[in-house]
Amino acid sequence: MAGRAKVDPTELRAAVAAVSAWLRDDSTPAPARPELAAAVRTTVRTLAAAAPGHSVEVRVPPFVAVQCIEGPRHTRGTPPNVVETDPRTWLLLATGLLEFDVAVASGAVSASGGRAGEVAHWLPVTRATAD
Repeated sequence: MAGRAKVDPTELRAAVAAVSAWLRDDSTPAPARPELAAAVRTTVRTLAAAAPGHSVEVRVPPFVAVQCIEGPRHTRGTPPNVVETDPRTWLLLATGLLEFDVAVASGAVSASGGRAGEVAHWLPVTRATAD
């Protein structure tokens, strides 16, 4: 799991800016893997810093998984509350370009467990920059 260190806001803005064009227009070439990884990691870690805890696990494979949101601590096996999605969908959620409930309803986000939906309260963690 990722550490609880706060993400530098400048680092967060730069990472999201690097992928913003692709988020706003999926016909734009995808960002390079290091840029995509940086954007995913900084936004997920920002969520974990804003909503500390261990009751919900947020997974964005292959880049990061964190536990967040106060509540019962999970320590072994498959967590009872999991939110999992692909990098692009996560970044759309993290930047406010996609609503959590819409993503879950479409199947783009898997949200299992009674507390998984609480992640929506903490989104977006930042906004995509205008081009």
